[in-house]
Amino acid sequence: MRSELEKLIELQITDTTIRNLRNTLGNAETRRAELEQEFEQHAFSIRERQNVHAGLKAEQATLEKNIAENRTYLERADRNLKHAQNQKEYETAMREMDSLQKQITTFETEILEKQGAIEEVEKELSERADEINSLDAKRDEALAAFDQEIEKARAELAEAEAKRGGVFDTLPANLASVYNRLVQRSRDGIAVAEVVNGSCSACFISLRPQVQVEVRRMDSIITCENCTRILYVRAKLEQSEAAA
Repeated sequence: MRSELEKLIELQITDTTIRNLRNTLGNAETRRAELEQEFEQHAFSIRERQNVHAGLKAEQATLEKNIAENRTYLERADRNLKHAQNQKEYETAMREMDSLQKQITTFETEILEKQGAIEEVEKELSERADEINSLDAKRDEALAAFDQEIEKARAELAEAEAKRGGVFDTLPANLASVYNRLVQRSRDGIAVAEVVNGSCSACFISLRPQVQVEVRRMDSIITCENCTRILYVRAKLEQSEAAA
């Protein structure tokens, strides 16, 4: 019976490994997408600041163009003022010059504000230069490492499934049937549970002292009185493996 119990324990460990690997592979696309999204968020934040910088520079160029145009108009108004032939022409030229000068002053103030904002964005981009320059390389490296992890998980799954078949086929039909029934009934796929600190590690119920003693003997199949899973004690198992 000890040998059969050890096979059940090995089968459970292998099945748990298979379950975890299948979950890993089943979530691979989602996890890869999340990884890509993480880098995309970094790239987006950088592009956003670069776009802000480009927008500020364009607005500054427009303001400078407006100033240049207004100065051209101001020179024309000044000529009109100098060649005014009556009071009306003189006052019209003066009002135009005053209006143009005010617009130029407003544009110049806005340019100073734009330049301050541009300097702030340029400082931020300069501080993030290393991040900007290495972002693509880090993304490729992270995705390559993830893909390698997934390939490793596929190889481990194939190995574990082959191992499971070898162990399962050596079980007596009645134990194989009991094991399968317990696995199918449980949400976590646990049919064989370790006893930890005097409790079943699957349902966490405290075991009676007599049950704990019987589990340690490993000379019969002992099940949890609460969840009916097959019980074992790891320390006893390790001693058995060392003796073998």
